[in-house]
Amino acid sequence: MFKIKNILITGGAGYIGSHIVEQLVKKKNVIILDNLITGYKKLINKKAKFIKGDIKNKKKIAKVIKDYKVDSIIHLAGFLNVKESGKNKKKYYKNNVEGTSNLIHACKNSTVKNIIFSSSCSVYGNVNGPVNEKKKLNPQNYYAYTKLKAEKIIKKFSNKYEYQYGILRYFNVAGASSSGKIGEIETSHGHLIKNIAIQSLQTKPIISIYGNDYNTKDGTCIRDYIHVSDLVDIHIKTLKYINTKTKSLILNCGYGKGYSVLDIVKIFKKNNNRLMINYKSRRIGDVDKIYADIKKIKSILKWKPKHNDIKKIIKSSIKWESTI
Repeated sequence: MFKIKNILITGGAGYIGSHIVEQLVKKKNVIILDNLITGYKKLINKKAKFIKGDIKNKKKIAKVIKDYKVDSIIHLAGFLNVKESGKNKKKYYKNNVEGTSNLIHACKNSTVKNIIFSSSCSVYGNVNGPVNEKKKLNPQNYYAYTKLKAEKIIKKFSNKYEYQYGILRYFNVAGASSSGKIGEIETSHGHLIKNIAIQSLQTKPIISIYGNDYNTKDGTCIRDYIHVSDLVDIHIKTLKYINTKTKSLILNCGYGKGYSVLDIVKIFKKNNNRLMINYKSRRIGDVDKIYADIKKIKSILKWKPKHNDIKKIIKSSIKWESTI
């Protein structure tokens, strides 16, 4: 164990990254590396050091790690649109897989001792009910495939390059910071709650639902939604754990409860009954039902969610959308 001082956050000008930075700058030196493709200047914390750069540039990553004596990395940079990943596999492989490889190899003979990676529950594939971290991995779309490849790279070189890792498999992240200063701006990710929040503020709101023939209670797919602020807490606790225990780990990041798309729509409709639904065909690679088994994260990190209320998550999303 050593004292963590300098933390590099790739993708730190994005949705989740900006929320993590907001908390870490209070006690640590934070360096943000972001190419601003899906990150935004508006979300860059002034207390952090910002470097415009790309994880596909191995030399630049190595220079940043050396110049700022980086001891810990939170790796968030990546493309994450499922539909796009199937159409543009080269883009996703070069960024999500080769970019991760560049980052890891830049850690060779460096000061880096801890790496947190933002993976995805999509690596599990189509499951029926809660899924734990021991579940056989079976990605059903190309985005999920790139996340699994990145996981394998991080695990493969951990002993050789002498770092601990925390692989965090996100379920569906939503909501916005209570500070009101940051939230999700990017719309290309296809996040359900954000998209409905945007529509709910329109004069003639229309919601697109992709598929109503899933093997679920109402025909729409079921997901586990976690507030971004609770996800931030998980990152901070995971970083402390792997540094203190000098042990690597893989954790699910969700609440352990699933909501169908129509469940979410019904909650929004209580705020705006004018919402209209436009059903479209399924998106390739979308699974029927998945939500987290969170016994492991609660046991190991002693994690207790503070924002586990879907109505409050939705309310914070609407509030954020009304400000941008």
